[in-house]
Amino acid sequence: MSVYETVIVGTDGSASSFTAVDRAAAVAVACGAKLVILCAYRPLGKHESNVAQDKLGEEVAYQVVGSAPAEDTLRDAQERAVLSGARDVETLAIEGDAVPSLLKWAKKRSAGLIVVGNRGLSTIAGRILGSVPAEVARKADVDVLIVHTT
Repeated sequence: MSVYETVIVGTDGSASSFTAVDRAAAVAVACGAKLVILCAYRPLGKHESNVAQDKLGEEVAYQVVGSAPAEDTLRDAQERAVLSGARDVETLAIEGDAVPSLLKWAKKRSAGLIVVGNRGLSTIAGRILGSVPAEVARKADVDVLIVHTT
């Protein structure tokens, strides 16, 4: 039995979050674990959607509406994970906020490890409002790996 059978990592498409995906993939490979990559998103409201359509044009506005950006982010993250040697990779585009989504799906997938980047931990806003890595570490009932990404 490996140390971790399932590893879950969150990504928002930033370079920082992709560094966390790379580390999560490396851990999954080392443990022979399944890797679950999650991207939480909030759909645009009607007003924001109309603004996007006006500014971007109808041909590309679909890319920022609904889950399209999350799906693109997940495709890129999955490619990175596979290049790192991960074989069993699942991707999830979840409507909602990052922390509750990570915690909920870690439980649903019986993940033994949640991986997040450290972005937001050292900012003033992160200290006052809370950051994703700090909140995940505080609320998770499984191991949390906070990857130094910034």
